[in-house]
Amino acid sequence: MSVRTIGVVMNGVTGRMGYRQHLVRSVLAINEQGGVTLSDGSKVKLKPVLVGRNADKLADIAAKHDISDFTTDLDAALAADDNLIYFDAQVTSARVKAVLKAIEAGKHIYAEKPTAESTQEAVALAEAATAKGVKNGVVQDKLFLPGLLKLKRLIDGGFFGRILSVRGEFGYWVFEGDWQEAQRPSWNYRSEDGGGIVLDMFPHWHYVMENLFGRVTSVYAQAVTHIPARVDEQGNRYAATADDAAYGIFELEGGIVAQINSSWTVRVNRDELVEFQVDGTHGSAVAGLRNCRVQHRSATPKPVWNPDLPATARFRDGWQEVPDNGEFDNGFKVQWEAFIRHVVEDAPFPNDFASGARGVQLAELGLRSSAEGRRIEVPGL
Repeated sequence: MSVRTIGVVMNGVTGRMGYRQHLVRSVLAINEQGGVTLSDGSKVKLKPVLVGRNADKLADIAAKHDISDFTTDLDAALAADDNLIYFDAQVTSARVKAVLKAIEAGKHIYAEKPTAESTQEAVALAEAATAKGVKNGVVQDKLFLPGLLKLKRLIDGGFFGRILSVRGEFGYWVFEGDWQEAQRPSWNYRSEDGGGIVLDMFPHWHYVMENLFGRVTSVYAQAVTHIPARVDEQGNRYAATADDAAYGIFELEGGIVAQINSSWTVRVNRDELVEFQVDGTHGSAVAGLRNCRVQHRSATPKPVWNPDLPATARFRDGWQEVPDNGEFDNGFKVQWEAFIRHVVEDAPFPNDFASGARGVQLAELGLRSSAEGRRIEVPGL
């Protein structure tokens, strides 16, 4: 069995997501399992080349994981012929410039979402990649979560009948940084640095809705900055200029209505950090990160509203857990493997830069809807 090694330039691995999910749990995990298996049975291993602005942080990560190649010189990393792929997990505001440089160098591009801060830039990236003939993909990890995979299985199996509505709840309390350290970086709360929950989460909700339920045709959103000031990593107080909560209503093709709340200022009173309830004529489901519960119409109780009497029914007891029926690997790793196969043997990979641009468009229109206080139609891209 032949084994091939290709270089992957990884920019942004000093950040939490770039390090934990992409370097450790994806690229290094792929090598630990022997590589990505191709259709002919051969293997592809990955040689990570770490790129960033802080040489000391890069050196620490490289030493910890026995990685030989790291540099603060992106141009030098892109100049190496054996580095076939460029991956970007930087702050959003730095992404477009670096990705365009990698496209010009002829590298295949895999990038975190959002791919850009504006629809115009996101479309330009997709067009540049197409013109150069390089393969391109955007991280859409939530499609590979066990809970949503089970939900997709229910949809494909016709469980819901006609889907009527989707209700999503996402979020948790992010500490302000004064009396407890914040668990998200401070740039998330500065619009000038590409922060904001709309730009962060609406691209996620877009690909979830587009892939599971249908094209988004309109958006009405209210974006809010509930916490006006926070404390950064150095202990300095700063103005929070970006939205930390967003409340959206989306119309989808086929008449489906989706309501999704996103917040970093909510305390969790649900089973998982994100949950989607899908209601259809034949049944309903509640899907989270890992679990999915269903209630068929044949098992739906008949609640009667009576405010004068306490409720005796335990409504959650009337729902049934959807079984795993298989093994679920890390969603980030699974998508990395799919992109490697796309690059090496032209396997299908629908999560491209054009898909990413549609997600950025929804975020941009969501912010516009909030600013103008009106529903906005979503044109096709």
